[in-house]
Amino acid sequence: MIRCYMAGERVAGFGHQYIKALVEPPPEGPDSPEAQPGPRIYHGPDVAPFQGVRAKMETEWVPQMLQVLGIRPAELPVIWDADFLYGPRDAAGADTYVLCEINVSSCFAIPDEAPAAIAKLVLERCEKALAHA
Repeated sequence: MIRCYMAGERVAGFGHQYIKALVEPPPEGPDSPEAQPGPRIYHGPDVAPFQGVRAKMETEWVPQMLQVLGIRPAELPVIWDADFLYGPRDAAGADTYVLCEINVSSCFAIPDEAPAAIAKLVLERCEKALAHA
């Protein structure tokens, strides 16, 4: 699974984790250590393997979501995330992604790079609010 951490409409980082929920449990049972998901590995927004999903999030999926929901970018949460499962590879052999869920619970842990993106967005929103006051 790829978790795409967002600060508003921009990618703030990624989490990558091997999920075992859809795999047959080992003989030791579903509560055994072997059945548990792998560790989540965190990455900044510029990590090479996830630039395809980043580009789609920022230029396609988030703008489409805003349009469907009828909201403005400033109305997005300061921190939220979208989880993706890998889909079938396309004709060129590139990864595709299937949306699993969107989380707006503002819970942590997050990639090390995400707090700076969150702080920057909060500052921008505060400055805009003061300019319009």
